[in-house]
Amino acid sequence: MTPDPTNSAALNELIDHNLTAGAAAPEVRYEKRPAKTMDGEPIEGLYNAWITLDNQKQYNSYTTEMVKAVILAFREASNARDVVCAVFTGAGDKAFSTGGNTKEYAEYYAGRPAEYRQYIRLFNDMVSSVLACDKPVICRVNGMRIGGGQELGMACDLSISQDLARFGQAGLKHGSAPIGGLTDCVPALMGTEQAIAYCTLGEHWSAHKSYLRGMVIDIVPALKVDGEYMANPLVETQRFVDEYGRFAFGEPKSGAALEQGKALLKSGTIDLSLLDEAVDRYCAKYVHLFPECLTKTFEELRKPKLAAWNANKEGSRAWLALNMMTEGRAGFRAFNEAVGRDREIDFVALRQAIARGDSWTPELTESLLPAARAGK
Repeated sequence: MTPDPTNSAALNELIDHNLTAGAAAPEVRYEKRPAKTMDGEPIEGLYNAWITLDNQKQYNSYTTEMVKAVILAFREASNARDVVCAVFTGAGDKAFSTGGNTKEYAEYYAGRPAEYRQYIRLFNDMVSSVLACDKPVICRVNGMRIGGGQELGMACDLSISQDLARFGQAGLKHGSAPIGGLTDCVPALMGTEQAIAYCTLGEHWSAHKSYLRGMVIDIVPALKVDGEYMANPLVETQRFVDEYGRFAFGEPKSGAALEQGKALLKSGTIDLSLLDEAVDRYCAKYVHLFPECLTKTFEELRKPKLAAWNANKEGSRAWLALNMMTEGRAGFRAFNEAVGRDREIDFVALRQAIARGDSWTPELTESLLPAARAGK
């Protein structure tokens, strides 16, 4: 109930500016954790809002209901008078998020462009809710940040990652394009040529390489072997020049070194304590700043992201909707209807069909799926 402005006593009551109470999906948790000093001591009456995607069986991919809940959660964190920072993360240690829920895409949205267009309106609002948050938004990268999960992470102000995490795009292999914010943000971060390579080659980057390219602000080890933390053993973690004169920092190991790294990884355990300490430390830095001056500074610094995002998001929504009749329909079905490890369409056959001038018919889609290859 809104306080009566004619009643002086009622003016002491605080107005609730949230649209509705609480998150709408159990797979999205909103939790206020005590803010801390730089010494790690809890501060009475101040909190950080942790917004956690918890769909671990599907690597924290977000369903339509989860998207709605994330929007509400960021609105709540933005309005909370006692919240210093918003921390956006995933449950477990496998993934921050792998993006949209491909099962839902394949079984409901594929072939239904009008429905997908409405879904993308919600997705756009989710990204905008991160970019418009009145509090600093820190992405706690607890594991893979792939596809739409990477786009959500890029909307955040700062990213802090455990160093076993991988970053990348998946849409070009599975029927989409990284136009949910990634193509808006990446060129400003690392320059056009690096952005083109990152967005189009479909390669996953290690946390170390992402740190080197400016995609994350800090990385910490998560692997413990015999009780001691050690850096990701699957990638090169020394900044040296290889035999071709190239930097190899953050690049995957190969040969015997890779096999040794896999053995080390298998022998250890994952502990995210250092990640939590790093997140708390960055949040603590914001406690000792004027809050309104901080919000205004973030608003200005977000302008390059927002300008590109707002200029492109509606056109992207229309394209993504129509794409669900062709490449999206085939790609998401292939991923969802995998045969063993085969989750991709027959790209060669698709290009041959396009070269012949074939139409996108249901028969063409069926011929491209893993099941068609398995039946040959």
